[in-house]
Amino acid sequence: MAFTHPSPTRQPAPLTIAEAKRLEVLSKRYRNTARQVFTERVAFFHPLTKGNYTSITIRDQKSRWGSCSSRGTLSFNYRLIFAPPKVLDYVVVHELCHLTHFNHSKEFWNMVGQIMPDYKVCQKWLKDHGRELTLENYLKKQGIPITLD
Repeated sequence: MAFTHPSPTRQPAPLTIAEAKRLEVLSKRYRNTARQVFTERVAFFHPLTKGNYTSITIRDQKSRWGSCSSRGTLSFNYRLIFAPPKVLDYVVVHELCHLTHFNHSKEFWNMVGQIMPDYKVCQKWLKDHGRELTLENYLKKQGIPITLD
């Protein structure tokens, strides 16, 4: 009998309808939690940054952790709730500082650094680990199965 190695690029089996629905429900739950967490963290840091924001939105963005519109809408990627709290706080501070400096100028980074002197550690963490911040990875780390075998 010949032994063959499993393909390292083997795709996981597709989820059943029940499993996909379960993930959808969990995703909504974590998005609601993210809304609460971001609202609290914005309220905590806003007195340090000033500026005016109009609303907070929570999204599942593929290439951004946060953004700040010229109209004052702060948008955050819900997947940041799977990151260390300090990293989530860094993104909140970053976006709040854009309310004063709508760019990445030296003044902007000085403001970020005044509030969070070790922000570069958080930037590096996101660069190194950001792709790991998924609901599926979080569930796996918590020992919660994705499939309903």
